[in-house]
Amino acid sequence: MLRGISTHIFRAQRLNGGLLDCLAAGGAQSIEVFATRQHFDYNNRQHVQEIADWFASATVQPWSLHAPIFADAENGRGGAPAVNVIHAEKARRIDAMDEIKRALESAEIIPFRHMVLHLGERGDTWSPRALEHGMTAVEHLRAFARPLGVQILLENLEVNEVARPRNLLEILQIGHLDDIGVCLDFGHAHITGGVDDAIGILGERIRSCHVHDNQGDRDSHLWPGEGTIRWGDAMAALNALPQPPATVLELGSAGSDSGSKLSDRLRHTFEWLDGQAAQTQR
Repeated sequence: MLRGISTHIFRAQRLNGGLLDCLAAGGAQSIEVFATRQHFDYNNRQHVQEIADWFASATVQPWSLHAPIFADAENGRGGAPAVNVIHAEKARRIDAMDEIKRALESAEIIPFRHMVLHLGERGDTWSPRALEHGMTAVEHLRAFARPLGVQILLENLEVNEVARPRNLLEILQIGHLDDIGVCLDFGHAHITGGVDDAIGILGERIRSCHVHDNQGDRDSHLWPGEGTIRWGDAMAALNALPQPPATVLELGSAGSDSGSKLSDRLRHTFEWLDGQAAQTQR
């Protein structure tokens, strides 16, 4: 199972080679870049090239790009609307897709293999209109991403109905979107029915996982083992899939951990996850 880490852990800082070195030293075989402008400025060609140069000289692969959630440089804190490709207003949908395509253009320089996409924002409900907008958005973005060698992965969410596992699967099946995968977010699944249930629903569609923990009440991005997810069962279920997905740690702020201390903690976390799966298989 491919070991990955998201730069989400450093999302309040400008991404640079030193931060990426820390993740690589923590045992990452792959990295997901979190596309918020204050962190990874995909509109700044110089910054994109800086990150591309790091990957070109490293043994770590650029596994995925997380699509922008807000288009501003403050991650929505200044009141900017969310990037929502299924919004009821057509102009908002177009603006959202344009913003995501601007981020995707970084794959011309950084050879990302996947892009993780959110469908909807907080409070969006499931409806025939949401289904239609979801299929249309994914088809449009797939056409843009394919020549870049990027596969779209839809992420399950806890903040709306549209991106629940069964509804994501319906979008993919009715839209005949056979080449679109899923990024299973453990924390979101734990809040909305359980990780095991989500794996059972999405099955072979799962190509990547956002791995973090919580207490089942809010999306707190805790380190695995700090919440109430049954990790042994979850990791065993992933390993039982015909093609085990990548496991991408998507943790909250590094806090007081930095440098070698953070790298050591990341490495021990990967080993702990492997141990959880092994114990369940005995």
